[in-house]
Amino acid sequence: MKRIAAVIVFIALAAHVSAAAAGSIGISLAPATANPTNPRMGDHLSFKSVITNKGATPVQGVVAWLGLVRVDPGNEQPVDLEDWSAQKAVTRTVLAPGEQLAVEWPMRLIQSGDYRVVVSAAERSARELVSSPFASFQVAPKQVIESRRVLPIAIGVPMLIALFILGRIMFRRKNKGER
Repeated sequence: MKRIAAVIVFIALAAHVSAAAAGSIGISLAPATANPTNPRMGDHLSFKSVITNKGATPVQGVVAWLGLVRVDPGNEQPVDLEDWSAQKAVTRTVLAPGEQLAVEWPMRLIQSGDYRVVVSAAERSARELVSSPFASFQVAPKQVIESRRVLPIAIGVPMLIALFILGRIMFRRKNKGER
C-alpha cells in the first residue's frame, strides 16, 4: 500500500513538474509585415516568433523549431522543410525569467496549396513541448511555362538550325563549283 501511494505521489509530482516547465515557456507567432498579400510559388515569406520564459526560474537547454503542414483536403501531410527553409531550429543554453528569444523564420514557397506553420519549443528536462498558435497561409500556383514565351523559341530555334544547315550546303556547292 505504501508503494502504491509513493508511486502515485511520484507520478503526480512528475506531472506537476512537467506542467510547470511547459507552462513557463510561451510562444507567439505572426507573419512578417513585409510578406506579400497573395503569395505565389517562388515567393518568400517570413514568420516572426517570440519565445518567452514566463516562469520564475531559468529555462535550461531550449530548442525551438519550425513545423509546416499542408492542409488541402485529401492532401493533408507534414511538409519536409529541406527545400522550404534553411533555418529549421534555434537553440538557447539558458532563457532567464522574463527573457525573450525573438526569431525570424524565412521560407521560400515551393508548392501551391493551403498551409499552416507552427513553432514548437522544448526544454531539455521537460517531458512536454510547447507550441505556438498556427499561422495559416495559402500559396497560389505560378505558371512556369508561358506559351507566349515558348512559341518563339519552339519555332525560332528549329528555323535557325535549318537556315544554318541550308547556308552550309549552299556554301559547299558554291565552293565546289569554283574549283
